[in-house]
Amino acid sequence: MLIATCPHSSLFERAKVHGRSTEVVTTMSELWVEKHRPRTVTDIRGQRSVVERLGVYASKGEFPHLLFAGPPGTGKTTAAMALAMDVFGEEFRRNLLEMNASDERKLESIRSKVKQFARTTPYGDAPFKVIFLDEADALTNDAQGALRRIMEQFAETCRFILSCNYSSKIIEPIQSRCAVFRFRPLPDAEVQDQVAKVAASEHLDIVDDAVEAITRIAQGDLRKALTTLQVAAALDRTIDRGLIYETSATAPPEALHGYLMACKEDGFHAARRRLRELLDRYGLAGTDFVAQLHRNLYAADFLDEPAKLRLTERMADVEFRLVEGGSETVQLDALTARLVNELDP
Repeated sequence: MLIATCPHSSLFERAKVHGRSTEVVTTMSELWVEKHRPRTVTDIRGQRSVVERLGVYASKGEFPHLLFAGPPGTGKTTAAMALAMDVFGEEFRRNLLEMNASDERKLESIRSKVKQFARTTPYGDAPFKVIFLDEADALTNDAQGALRRIMEQFAETCRFILSCNYSSKIIEPIQSRCAVFRFRPLPDAEVQDQVAKVAASEHLDIVDDAVEAITRIAQGDLRKALTTLQVAAALDRTIDRGLIYETSATAPPEALHGYLMACKEDGFHAARRRLRELLDRYGLAGTDFVAQLHRNLYAADFLDEPAKLRLTERMADVEFRLVEGGSETVQLDALTARLVNELDP
């Protein structure tokens, strides 16, 4: 009789053995990303030039329309909320409209909700209201055109803060009306420092190589780093490197290196078995595996530069096919075959 098993069943057994059922509920009851979110501009980590400029606006209590652009998890939403709190105080939400443009990206949302809020009088003694549009690059061109007109019409009583991953998707007339802030991925040292502080605040016992593993996984995304830490802490308050990789759907570098060595020395069938073990143990999707293998490819000292370039092109082709709906099994086997051919001495 066949018994279906979960690839992460060992994690749940680990939590059960340590009697963590009550602790899991406590740990996950509040998102640490929100719990440890900076409340003022000066508390924001890793964006020195941005913090300095926003600090001037916060001290004056006045700012123009703003455009925050940069990768996810680098502090754009945090900066907008912290600036609003510094300017308006604890009741900042009375003068703040927060919208996610991915959910309300059409022209009608801009004409109705945004315009209606912008035309009303600010609450209390506030000189203006603030509309924060998160993921503004998801707005349609028609919606951005309407937004441009509203920004002009109500500039005296309303300020806009727009955040986006790609500023190139924001039309030029809106960009020219905003002070643009570029957010960069956080340096590894900043991520490590913040992870260590949160771990200490949450009374976790975390080893140094686990902090390094979280930093490697996060790739400058502090939100991802804290989420990874919290997921691991839900299973065990003592956090080691193995637990981090098991709970984050990420293969450790040595496992990926072992796959490459199997391609080089053991042939296609052995390398294919190693691939299946990786996918099953760490719960990797095909695109995840290709992305992680690509990051580790350049650490393979047994590959010369031309070989790395050829394999990068092949990985890009496989990733495209996977995104477009190609068979994961066939595409990853094809990638393995290409690696075997390339690495065959």
